[in-house]
Amino acid sequence: MLGSKMMGLFDDDVPRKSETAEISVGQDLSRLSEEELSERIEALTEEINRTQKELEQRSTIRNAADAFFQK
Repeated sequence: MLGSKMMGLFDDDVPRKSETAEISVGQDLSRLSEEELSERIEALTEEINRTQKELEQRSTIRNAADAFFQK
């Protein structure tokens, strides 16, 4: 039991990877591990897909508005 309490004292010393780390275009990639680079690609791909979906939704709305007002 004492061992588990002692481990808690040192948990703050262990650097933790941020799950919500900001990704910026042009960021220095030389310090990232292969795993971090793969995670970055996955996050960027998800963001591209999210952005494309939003663009498609806006295009659909605009086309509907254009059709409505051209009548």
